[in-house]
Amino acid sequence: MAISALLFDKDGTLFDFAATWESFARAFLLRVCDNDEIRATAVGLTIGFDMQSNNFSPDSIVIAGTPSEIAATLLPHFADTTQDALVVLLNEEAATAPQAEAVPLASFLDNLREQGFKLGVATNDAEAPAMAHLTKAGVSERFDFIAGFDSGHGAKPGPGQLLAFAKHIGMEPTQIAMVGDSTHDLIAGRAAGMTTIGVLTGMAQAEDLAPHADVVLPDIGHIPAWLAA
Repeated sequence: MAISALLFDKDGTLFDFAATWESFARAFLLRVCDNDEIRATAVGLTIGFDMQSNNFSPDSIVIAGTPSEIAATLLPHFADTTQDALVVLLNEEAATAPQAEAVPLASFLDNLREQGFKLGVATNDAEAPAMAHLTKAGVSERFDFIAGFDSGHGAKPGPGQLLAFAKHIGMEPTQIAMVGDSTHDLIAGRAAGMTTIGVLTGMAQAEDLAPHADVVLPDIGHIPAWLAA
């Protein structure tokens, strides 16, 4: 069955991961550690972020984890707060994180819509900061569906968000391609019965994504040519 809809991950897919989230991680860690850089450096390592090099490790929980999962990892370092309070701080900081578009999104999405594709976003970020990022980029209204981990459909690698998108647009999963930069995205796509497209604008390498993907592309800008072929 021909692909008639595309469901995108957000971070590392629509937006370049490193360019966006390295600045977020530094700002968040300094905020919660009261600008104590030594403490922030130690806490950062527990979530796979090196303050000295300003880089994430490939297995960082921030790459594909939900804010709740990140907060649970951080909680042992903050005895005077709660996991829910950390989630609030993560979401507040995430909403203001500068976004670096993987490709010029407005024209890319307009082109797909003109071809008749239905479009959606399924992210393990919370829905509110996801909407803030997409609105700031001026593209939120180009999507038929936007879901975060807290939108009531679960989180990836579970297929809940993906199946909710299929139901929302009235299509079979076989008519949809899931596009993402992490194995969480692609495993979710396979579980939902969708075509899976990996992109290399996140932290994963091609060899990490290939076992779970029907194709691995440099970035989302290569999708129209691949679909046409």
